[in-house]
Amino acid sequence: MDPNRLKGKNILITGGAQGMGATNAEHFAEQGANVCIGDLDLELGKALADKINAAGNGRAIAVKMDVTSRDDNEAAVAATVEAFGMINVGLFNAGVNKPKFFMDIDEDNWDFIMNVNTKGMWLGMQAVARQMIKQGKQEHVYKLINVGSVASRKPLYDVTVYCTSKYGCLALTHCGAVTLAEHNITVNGYAPGVVKTPLWAQLDKDLVEMGFKQKEGQAFEDLAENALALKKVSYPDDVKGTAAFLASHDSDYMTGQMIHIDGGWVIQ
Repeated sequence: MDPNRLKGKNILITGGAQGMGATNAEHFAEQGANVCIGDLDLELGKALADKINAAGNGRAIAVKMDVTSRDDNEAAVAATVEAFGMINVGLFNAGVNKPKFFMDIDEDNWDFIMNVNTKGMWLGMQAVARQMIKQGKQEHVYKLINVGSVASRKPLYDVTVYCTSKYGCLALTHCGAVTLAEHNITVNGYAPGVVKTPLWAQLDKDLVEMGFKQKEGQAFEDLAENALALKKVSYPDDVKGTAAFLASHDSDYMTGQMIHIDGGWVIQ
């Protein structure tokens, strides 16, 4: 790992206090980046920022952030700029899920998932892009990175709204790429499959409550055995390298791409 690969990059990460967001924040800082950890759980975010700062590589701050709020998105961007001088990368990682069978979906379920996963991403992209445009063109391109999902390519009947929200993430990536290219901003993303994070742990419990699975952990076991070419689930460490690639100069000529990190789920 190049300890200077991301040196000089100032990166805002939404949902950055735990799971993939936290792993990426630490990994980016290890490579010289400064990170702003945006999360509803400010105390968890501050603890992670303290850990990163103690390591002595890149710097970190934490801000309380509800991604469904335009004001919070703009405040997180402003905090990043105040702390580090400018913003080079936005990583839109915040996401939620609450499974329901198709005919059981109600407005509350729809709004909860779509507001965080799709509206929250759109608001974040807008806020970061506005700041990048204000900063003017730099030597290297600016980068927006969207966390998608295999669910945008693999319809799953028990998580219809989640799938819909992630199809929206894919559309935002494509539309953002063609719209923002003139401002020297690229838009790419990565699509994980089954990643052992708090979101998947909660999903596993929900599936048991729905009667879809008999025991906690069974969803992981079944997917690994029946749906993944590699026959094993993944962890945030399996994703961080792709995220760092998309944040680095190595991906400067890429835009509008969604890279699948799914253990071969989408091809099964």
